[in-house]
Amino acid sequence: MEFYDVIRSRRSIRAYRPDPVPAAALTRIAEAVRLAPTACNRQEFRILAVSNPALREKICAVCPMKFLREAPVILVAQVQHSAAWRRPGDDHSIAEVDLGIVMEHAVLAATAEGLASCWVCAYERARMDAALETGTDWTTIALSPLGFAAAEPTVLQRKNVAETFQIVE
Repeated sequence: MEFYDVIRSRRSIRAYRPDPVPAAALTRIAEAVRLAPTACNRQEFRILAVSNPALREKICAVCPMKFLREAPVILVAQVQHSAAWRRPGDDHSIAEVDLGIVMEHAVLAATAEGLASCWVCAYERARMDAALETGTDWTTIALSPLGFAAAEPTVLQRKNVAETFQIVE
């Protein structure tokens, strides 16, 4: 799929078929994730592609959205704040910005593979980390179901370009 077609096609999908995600597609998504840039190339992230039923159940117990349970794979996006670049002056960890870039690589690659996804952050982070036994140095920032869409996405209304992008000369 051509790059701008991928961007136009990518939607947040909330209904999934049970069909398995092809291993080759997961491998290509993993490579897209690996190539995502991070501040100072710290690479303070990891993405877990969870198909294990017991671990999926733990995730869904903390984030009980029906569509998360439907997808054959759940992507779990985690950061290690202690390894992240920190902004000078306020010492703010940039890990969540980096992870946003990483996850966008993942969901765009998934779209190019004909797969659907949906960013999910509606869960208690401490409970999710406990369920996933992440330890003290990693935290779960986002989830995404990953699989084949069970329904066509709705057409979205978007602001016009002038409201969201300005060229300042």
